Amino acid sequence: MNPYVVPTLVVVTLVTVGIGLYGLRFARTTSDFLVASRSVSPAWNAAAISGEYLSAASFLGVAGLVLKYGVDVLWYPVGFAAGYLALLLFVAAPLRRSGAFTLPDFCTVRLHSPGLRRLATVFVVCIGCLYLVPQLQGAGLTLATVTGSPYALGAVVVGVVVTANVALGGMRAITFVQAFQYWLKLTALAVPVVFLLMQWQADGRPAVTPPEPTFAVATTVVVENDATLTLPDGTTEEVRAGTVLTYEPGDPAPQVSGVDARHGLDWLLPGDPGAGDRGLFATYSLILATFLGTMGLPHVLVRFYTNPDGASARRTTLVVLALVGLFYLLPTLYGVLGRIYTPQLLMTGQTDAVVLLLPEAALGGGTTGRLLGALVAAGALAAFLSTSSGLLTSVAGVLFTDVLHGDTNGTARRGSVRDFRAATLLAASVPMALSLGVSGLDVSQVVGLAFAVAASSFCPLLVLGIWWRGLTDAGAAAGVLAGGGAAMLAVLMTVAGPPLSGWPAALLGQPAAWTVPLAFTVMVVGSLLTRARVPADVGATMLRLHAPEIALKKL
Repeated sequence: MNPYVVPTLVVVTLVTVGIGLYGLRFARTTSDFLVASRSVSPAWNAAAISGEYLSAASFLGVAGLVLKYGVDVLWYPVGFAAGYLALLLFVAAPLRRSGAFTLPDFCTVRLHSPGLRRLATVFVVCIGCLYLVPQLQGAGLTLATVTGSPYALGAVVVGVVVTANVALGGMRAITFVQAFQYWLKLTALAVPVVFLLMQWQADGRPAVTPPEPTFAVATTVVVENDATLTLPDGTTEEVRAGTVLTYEPGDPAPQVSGVDARHGLDWLLPGDPGAGDRGLFATYSLILATFLGTMGLPHVLVRFYTNPDGASARRTTLVVLALVGLFYLLPTLYGVLGRIYTPQLLMTGQTDAVVLLLPEAALGGGTTGRLLGALVAAGALAAFLSTSSGLLTSVAGVLFTDVLHGDTNGTARRGSVRDFRAATLLAASVPMALSLGVSGLDVSQVVGLAFAVAASSFCPLLVLGIWWRGLTDAGAAAGVLAGGGAAMLAVLMTVAGPPLSGWPAALLGQPAAWTVPLAFTVMVVGSLLTRARVPADVGATMLRLHAPEIALKKL
């Protein structure tokens, strides 16, 4: 075991708690806890948004997917980054001008509907939990990989630290924490990449030839599909789905399906000829989910409420685009280099661990490799802490305003700081419990499904609510239920349902291509059929959303 990992993780945890305690000095009112009193500068806010947005799916999952599937999955980081462009163009400034604290607050400001507000509350909680679970899962995977501790320990430690930070300081505290954690994550990936690339010669060959990949510990592999294994001596072996293979520590890892993971280039070819239109459908659906889902993620949107005004919200989004784009260059390199140094992960299925194992695999077990491995582990821990903090704050804010302090009209009475802390404990309990039973799920795919639900529910609500005067509460509720409900059903079928193949697997595995158009269509048609329900003050509300703050002050 790497002796530097545990001390490094302890230092990161203590620094995180320390920064949170520092932020507690500035958190006195419920507005501080919910939106940091709307006083966060664009630079601080952009770093904080980038810190909470770059989650386990970004830090571990993207590299793991590139290792597993090749460039076919580069749409994940492209979509994750490009989603902020749509957010900049359509949502950021008007959402800040609305004066809302949460997404359900926006529903009240725009459509004055208690029923729609309650529906939005349900979807905020569902999306938050769906996104929180893979963060805690990734924490368990990370600690189990780098320290050999039980999976549950990592999930519980991150859950407790995040809950304490949010409960004690709210948005004020986690703003400082997330800004620090963005730069830690960027450093944790960038520094090892420099050393890894230095291992290559001018002709493209590694300066130090990687050894044959071996299993570090006793491993049992259950083959999920019929495959061809190429053994180190060049012989091949046909295995059937369901075959159980056992390997001892030090055993060489075979190559799966005859593809040379270390030297072959076939994996670089985009597309799968055997997938046909289903592969193309899945790609476009993923693009749509990530591009539009960003503007529907509660923990991202709540950050724009913390800007002083709409212009600051736009500047924040521009800086976020630069910071997120810079970060996503790095996990892709880890996935590519993992094909050379850690191909055994293709056999075990633990491809999400490539970022954690690559430094020592490429640089050896010396001091340099171990120090860089500890640095990467610290960055992974920062990823879980920062994203979980943002998610927990958004869910706790909604529970605080709409469950603990919502009146019969659907508006929220501002309660005490103690009530916000109670909402935080309530919001953290369910995801922590769920994370203990889902250790086998693919981190990035679960997060991608959360994006699909967000794109199919809140994206249409925000876009039409901000840009179309004709939206009604009945139409909005019908669209959220149709699109968001269908996407949620697809998530449940994918995660907990029976194995599927063919078109059913494609439609449910990547549902955004049909659930997003469904939501927009139902929302528009439903609003046209209920024109009489358009709010009487829609003109004043639209002016509030779109007029510059200076003009509004003059009025």
